[in-house]
Amino acid sequence: MAYARAKRESNSEGWQLPRAMTASEQIADRVLAAVAVGVLSPGEALPAERDLATSFGVARNTVRQAIARLQGLGVLEARRGRSGGTFVLPFDPAAADTAVRERLAPLFEDVEALLDYRCLIEEQVARTAAMRRGESDVTAMQIALEQYEQAADARTSREADHRLHGALAAATANPHLANLSRQLIGAGTIGFPADPYSPELHDRALGQHRELVGAVARGDAEAAATLARAHFLVTTVDPWRAAFAEPPRRTSTQSRVRVAHS
Repeated sequence: MAYARAKRESNSEGWQLPRAMTASEQIADRVLAAVAVGVLSPGEALPAERDLATSFGVARNTVRQAIARLQGLGVLEARRGRSGGTFVLPFDPAAADTAVRERLAPLFEDVEALLDYRCLIEEQVARTAAMRRGESDVTAMQIALEQYEQAADARTSREADHRLHGALAAATANPHLANLSRQLIGAGTIGFPADPYSPELHDRALGQHRELVGAVARGDAEAAATLARAHFLVTTVDPWRAAFAEPPRRTSTQSRVRVAHS
């Protein structure tokens, strides 16, 4: 998901001229946003350079430059040895300085419409699944729910979450709708195939998962859609809002989500 951004630099008279951001700056901002939102969790290893380069459509050297920038900000650290790599450090966007927050704010604007779009699709997936589910679909969801209940860290929680939502999408009996739901995960998480995670978020999502699976199992389509919307707000939209509590403009997605949430 490429996007055009600009920084500003002062000239000799003190006023500022826009400067196009380099590719490494754009990649650094996307990784920084992923950390701020919880898509990348503290202690988690960053994907390999070659994988990031492929995902973002840039050269590996561009990724290295982006990583170096984030190491300088204290967001990432490199570890050597057999279990080495580049790891995420704790980062609180609310405590970040103004310059960092200003760099992140445009990303919030970029992703708003995608979050709104994905919310609408997730509602439809849940509604359709409740109308079309079969016994095998319900069994698959219940198994994934049990795995989510037992998950003890970010990796196992996300794996179980993907299985549960994958089973939900499969229950629609429409491969196009299921594929669209999968594609929007990466689009709405700035290129990383995972939603935000924290132990607290896992616990909140667990109760919602139970209610959602129950609504689909009993064939209550409207309840399933309402629960899917509420679940998406808590697990995906709210972390973005928390990370970017004061974006420069409050646009259509926030107003639409506010109406839907009331």
